Formats: sequence, structure tokens, C-alpha cells
Amino acid sequence: MSPPNKTPLGPKTSLKILMLHGYTQSGPLFHAKTRALHKALTKALPTHSIHLSYPTGPVHLNPADIPGYNGPSAAEAGENMEPAYGWWRRKDMPHPTRKGETTIVYTGLQDGFTRIADTITEEGPFDGVIGFSQGACAAGLVASLLEPGRRGAFFSSPSQKDEMETEPFPTSFSSLNQPPLKFALIYSGFIAPGTRYVDFYKPSLKTPTLHFLGALDGVVEESRSQGLIEVCEGAKVVTHPGGHFLPSQRPWLDAAVGFVKECLEQVTVGDGGDNEEDTKGKEENAEDMDVPF
Repeated sequence: MSPPNKTPLGPKTSLKILMLHGYTQSGPLFHAKTRALHKALTKALPTHSIHLSYPTGPVHLNPADIPGYNGPSAAEAGENMEPAYGWWRRKDMPHPTRKGETTIVYTGLQDGFTRIADTITEEGPFDGVIGFSQGACAAGLVASLLEPGRRGAFFSSPSQKDEMETEPFPTSFSSLNQPPLKFALIYSGFIAPGTRYVDFYKPSLKTPTLHFLGALDGVVEESRSQGLIEVCEGAKVVTHPGGHFLPSQRPWLDAAVGFVKECLEQVTVGDGGDNEEDTKGKEENAEDMDVPF
């Protein structure tokens, strides 16, 4: 008896996601830390071909740049030193116009944008972005830069009059073939501080975002994470009981996958956002579990 004929499956829809690692990490390391998420997305979206791209930040970090590092110097460690990178360095710099005051500057940020823009050109366009820690802050900045009208915000606000005081719109993003992102997953993210970066957040971000916060996160202050949440319209929030890491247990994977599916479905049906129910900072429920260390 011959086996029943199976209905042939049609071609899968490509789903490309930009993956931005945290400070002191790298693309390959972030790939290793997100295997469970990749597997969950693949299983939950059988009609999609999942492609995750993992660029490495351009800033090569030395041991002195790594918070809490007490090991040997780079020269002493030699080849045993794990490669560590970032998208920028944070520095307290003298304020350009206010004598005696300092301001926070992300040095190397434009190089970080160039690395991301190159990845978009070579491997995109992307449907969404996922970032952790510094990479989550970068994900928010990238989502902002790709929204319609954002470039105009850099030249229209009263604050944008002195290039020494404000971050310029990155030239690497000026002519990208990349539409606005459909979603952003923000793990242990935070807002870029001070007026220097205000044009990334005013007007507020329209890109759908889901923010994961660690109840025991001792690295990123909750107020900094809340600052980013507040400038994302309709932001959703999930709090897991762990610290500063990307949770890989079932409830948190389900939350991430469910959000991605919801965003893709809204795009498919052409949801124009007519429902004005305020969901900013909405807390999503996930079942209780042991602290995942």
C-alpha cells in the first residue's frame, strides 16, 4: 500500500533578525548564548526561514575596560584572554559649554553605527532586532534611526544647534535600504543618558518593543531601563527573577516568541494601529520559577 500523498509545503518566508551583543561580548559569544531562543523561534514559526545575524562591535576592549575584571593584563594573559568587544565606550567628558560640568559621551558610537549599517547592507534588510545590555541600548537607537522622519528630528529641535553638545545623525544610516523594524526585543536595556542623545527618543519610538528586566540585575539600574521603556510607545515589559543575563527558560522564551509572532501577524493583516489603548509599560505575566543561575 503506497503512503498517502502529502501536500507540498510552499516556500518559507524569510525572517531576518539583527542580533546585538552586550558590552565585553562578541557576535560568536552572543550566538552561543541565544541558541535556545533561535531554536524556540524556529519551532514556533515553521512557515518561516529564520536567519539571525551576529555582528561584533568595533571597539576592542582591554582588561581595564571590563567592569570587575581582576585577572592578568592582556600581555600576561596572551592568547588565553577571551576577546571582548563593545559598540562604544562610555566616558565622562568636560561639558563643551558649561565650565566645571561633565557630560556622558559614548565614544566610538559612530563606528558602532557603521558596523551595524554594514551588516544591514550585507545581510539585511532585517525584520527585527534583538539586543542585550549595551546591545539592547544599541537596538533602541537603531530602531529609532530607521523610523520615518527620525532624521528630521535631529535638525528640527531647539537642542540640535551645537554639534559639540548633541550626537549627529549617523551618515552610515543616510541611504540604507532598510524599512522600519517590525519589532525589537530589549534584554536588560537602558536609555542613552543626557541631552546629547535626546533626538533618538523625541519623538518617542513607534517600533513595537518587548523589554526583559532582571529582578536581581545588579549591572543596569532599573531607572535606566525604565527610561527606555518610557520613550517606547506601547512598550511591553516582562520581569524575570534572575540577574543580568538573557533568560533561556521556557516562560521567557514563550514570551519572546509570542511577541515576535504577534508583531508579524499585525504586519500581515495590515494593522494600522487604530486601537489607541495605552499599553505603555504593560507587564506581561509569566509563571513563577526558581532563579535560573
